[in-house]
Amino acid sequence: MTDSATRLKPRTLIAYGISDLPVMLANIPMMLYLNAFYAKDFGLDLVDMANMLLFARVFDLITDPLVGYLSDHTKTRWGRRKPWMVASLPVLVLGLYQVLVPSPDADLWYLVGWMIVMQLGWTMLMIPYYAWGAELSKNYDERTRIAGWRAGMGSVGQLIAIAFPFIFGLPLFVDMGWGLTGFADILRVTAYAAVILVPLCVFTTIWRVKEAPNAGGSAMEMMDGLKVMAKNGSFRWLVITFMLSSLGLAVMMPMNAFYVTAVLDVPQMLVPTVMFFGTFAGLLGLPFWMAISKRFGKHRAWIGGLLFVTAFSPMYLFLGPGDFWYMVPFAVISAFGTGSFMALPNAMKADVIDIDTARTGENRAAMFFSAWSLTSKAASSLGGSLGLWALALVGFDATLGPANSADALMGLKLVYVFLPAIIFVTAGIIIWKYPLNKERQERIRAAIDRRQERCTQAAVQLAE
Repeated sequence: MTDSATRLKPRTLIAYGISDLPVMLANIPMMLYLNAFYAKDFGLDLVDMANMLLFARVFDLITDPLVGYLSDHTKTRWGRRKPWMVASLPVLVLGLYQVLVPSPDADLWYLVGWMIVMQLGWTMLMIPYYAWGAELSKNYDERTRIAGWRAGMGSVGQLIAIAFPFIFGLPLFVDMGWGLTGFADILRVTAYAAVILVPLCVFTTIWRVKEAPNAGGSAMEMMDGLKVMAKNGSFRWLVITFMLSSLGLAVMMPMNAFYVTAVLDVPQMLVPTVMFFGTFAGLLGLPFWMAISKRFGKHRAWIGGLLFVTAFSPMYLFLGPGDFWYMVPFAVISAFGTGSFMALPNAMKADVIDIDTARTGENRAAMFFSAWSLTSKAASSLGGSLGLWALALVGFDATLGPANSADALMGLKLVYVFLPAIIFVTAGIIIWKYPLNKERQERIRAAIDRRQERCTQAAVQLAE
């Protein structure tokens, strides 16, 4: 671990961030293709799928706080976070594979059951992993670097996943019979890559990044801890805004597949094209938004990203069949704003934990990240469900694609353009007066350090 004056070396940041690469490699194809895949290939009803996937999140209400609490209370020679990350691997890998490569007779209950298994593994991995990141530095701007490098590695994972159709479209792979022809093939290749990369990257992080064993463990009971968290005003502001921004993305991302294939009337294999360029633009935006945050503060930079993403959305109303390449530049420009989404909220989470530490004298990072994990999952499921409900409301049928009625296609356009935009603008309004800036965080951190120094001195005096 580092003190507030120390900058982590790039190799340490890469070693920590690399675990986010396979996570995003698997997550992005699921956000983009999973709903369309199960609806079209297995004939699952959009409304039924939306309702059941939302129902599956009920289990997160138990597992997320429980894992956070147990991780904060874990005491081993290897630390608090690493054992949980290792234990997550068989659960996560099995769940991912079953969701992405379903059996031929898969139905709604198959999807929901394996989604629950997968999400349990995800919880066991990501809550300790993100909590560990919050503990790597006490410095306001250094935390942005940590979150930015992790987000950058995650973006690399996204680019790899989105590039699969291009890679396996090369003559070499086509001649070998490995060419990809649709969403099912993309998800299958994603599953193979995730099964290999998730363990490899997680073990790299565990091996190369140090964790102070059991430092700052929590003695507070879970319900008491939740009550203290609820009284943290900055936490409430942040978690509401984070949920809304995640909700907007969860509505928008799966809608890309429906919009591109139905409104623009192009093959499924062109969907990754727009996502590849958009993800690359978001990655390029990372250093820009990090620099803006250093100048104006994290929450102001985040607001800028939210507004940037929405600015070009209305242009999609004017596109139709054959206009795919007109969509790409607008998608790329607006995606530049998502760079702020990747790093800044996670860096702000670490700052909010300092308020709790100052009040309680304990480091309960995993408990906080369990709340944010639950928020993110709820937003992801609610966003996906909200989009599917909206499509059903306007009469869009996923199995018909471009053969839907003109009214249904216009309804799809309106949902795609305005629903995420309204959510993003609302998030920006809420976070506008966020109170935890750099100066306040530094005062809080200094008070924590002084208290810890007094405790250390007292322990030394008692030992003497």
